[in-house]
Amino acid sequence: MKGCIFCQIVAGEAPCDLVHEDEGTMTFMDLFPVGKGHLLVIPKAHSENLFEIPEAELEQVVRHTRRLALVLRQVFSPDGIAVHQLNGAAAGQTVFHYHMHLIPRWDGDPRAMHGRVRGDAAEMAENARLISAALAEFSD
Repeated sequence: MKGCIFCQIVAGEAPCDLVHEDEGTMTFMDLFPVGKGHLLVIPKAHSENLFEIPEAELEQVVRHTRRLALVLRQVFSPDGIAVHQLNGAAAGQTVFHYHMHLIPRWDGDPRAMHGRVRGDAAEMAENARLISAALAEFSD
């Protein structure tokens, strides 16, 4: 979809710190992370929200989200992992392409869903590398 940053990422027209890509999904670091390891999981095909995404694509995203949550737990040893999905501006959705947030959390962290500051490029690239390597070795 023209003008959608996530569609531009899928098409290779916008950069990202890629963690994983398969036939139907992409996972990359959030540019404005809430904390260390904040990931976004998207379907490659454009759907604006939960109400529009076809069930088969939703199942792929959810299945992959679970695998990544397990890998994040292994790599960063957080106290918990927040999984968020927002539908519509009133719910806080800012990019209108269906996506899931995976945010490792430690006790005492603020409970924000969106960061306000662009992440450190070197740190995000290193986190993407660590997560991707662990994912390649992971079996559930």
